[in-house]
Parts: sequence; C-alpha cells; structure tokens
Amino acid sequence: MKDIKITDVRVQTGDSGFLVDDGTTAILYDTGFAFTGYGVAENVKKLLGRRKLDYIFLTHSHYDHALGAAYVLKYWPNAKIVAGEYAAKIFAKPSAKAVMRDLDMKFARKCGVTEYEDLIDDLKVDIPVKDGDIIEAGTMVFQAINLPGHTRCSVGYYMPENKLLLSTETLGVYKEDGTVIPSYLVGYNMTLESIAKVEALDIETILIPHYGILIGEQTKRYLKASKTHTIKVAEDFMRLVGEDKSDEEIIGYYKSIYYKDEVTISYPLDAVNLNTGIMLRLIKRECLGMDV
Repeated sequence: MKDIKITDVRVQTGDSGFLVDDGTTAILYDTGFAFTGYGVAENVKKLLGRRKLDYIFLTHSHYDHALGAAYVLKYWPNAKIVAGEYAAKIFAKPSAKAVMRDLDMKFARKCGVTEYEDLIDDLKVDIPVKDGDIIEAGTMVFQAINLPGHTRCSVGYYMPENKLLLSTETLGVYKEDGTVIPSYLVGYNMTLESIAKVEALDIETILIPHYGILIGEQTKRYLKASKTHTIKVAEDFMRLVGEDKSDEEIIGYYKSIYYKDEVTISYPLDAVNLNTGIMLRLIKRECLGMDV
C-alpha cells in the first residue's frame, strides 16, 4: 500500500479541490470555481513548495469542479488534465463554456467577488479517458470508472492497491449528519447502476467531492446512505405525484429535507430549484412513464 496524503485545498464553500500526493507525484482532484482558481493554486503551491503539480483529475464538467483548472495551469503549465471523454467534448463547445462562465459569475457575485480574470476559454483535457482506462500517475495506478447519473461525463478514479476511490457527485453529496443528498440530473436508473458499480469495488477509503475523506465503516455507511436516499427521493416524488401535488409543492418537500444547514451556503437557491425540477422530471419519465 502506498503512503498517500490527501489535503483539502478549497478556498470557498462550494468549491471542490483536494491534493492527492504520495511525496513524488502530485494530483489535484477537481479544481473548484474560476473565481477561486488562483486561490486553490496558491494552496497547492504552499503544500508542494518547489515540487511540481503533475496531474489534474476532473470528476465532471460542472463549473464548480472544473473551471479552476485553467488557473492552476498558470502555475504548472505542464500538468496534465485527465477527464472523461464526454467532458472533453463539452469543454470544446463555446456554448457550454458560456453557460459555465455565467454560472460562475453569478456565484462569484453571491460570494462578494465582482471582478476576476477570465481564463475559461483555456479549459481543456489532455488525457480523455473511458471506462476501464488505466492512468499511471508516477507509481500510483488508477482505473477510470464511468459513473454517470449526476452528469453523463461523471468519472471516478479507483486505486486498487490502496482500495481508494476518488469519487464523483453521482453518488450524492455527503453532510456531516450522515445524510447523502441525491443529485441525479441525467438519469435515475443509471445512477442506481453507478452506485452498484461502486459497491462491487473493494473500497476502504473514498474521497467525496465538496466534502473530503471517509474511511472504513464511514465509507460503508456512506455507500448505503447513497443508495437509500437515491431511492427515497424517487419514491417520495412518485408518491407526491400520485397525490396530485404540484411540481412546486414537490420541490418544496425536497428542499425541506435536504436544503438546510450548511447546504444553503454553498448551493444557490435558483440552482437547487432548477436541479430538483430536473430530478422530478426524470422520475416522472423513467418511473411513471409520463411524457414530460
């Protein structure tokens, strides 16, 4: 087993960024927002000193996970960005970058940041990976695991030697009280399939976006809660639709359970309303056969 240190390098609540380092090779797992990109890079620099950053592993294409990569590259231009093949296609679309730019600016303003350098057009992928691909990062060897559900481009990185999974948001966002917040935006059934895929792996340690490390029994509880809450939301939505509740009422019910405490700080209200509406439409279509 390799001696690996995982350090939180986030700057702003809502960021996702962690340094994975075995003392020889350094990997930045997700990079946060554009407006916090330089801050994340500074945090990494403090940890690495004169050493270089070797890789950036991106879990998916959302702005709060990927946009900081362009800023980190200003510090380490030779660092290789690894992401799913589908994410690479998204980053190549000016329209997708325009949406990410808009979302980043809106959240930046909410955080009190009104001006920052725009490097979003520089976003790229050097090593696009598909399911099962092997990434040799120095002596750390990872297998790319496609985990669609939150997005189509969601990818985890599994290191069998350390029984370590660098996870993705498809499995849900972890809260301190043990709740896992489901966020399946492209498929309910594919989310369940992705959870089953992870359950089949030999995992002791899991790194969760927006949260950090879980070990041993914590990992087992998280995976169980991931499946439980994913199914619970679907069952609740179907029940409420059957009771002729309006979409607004159903979204309000979801928020009453999941949108509170620390989540309200990092998850803008307009985003939670939009994403919950998307989840509701998925359940109507996939589970109830409704034409929505």
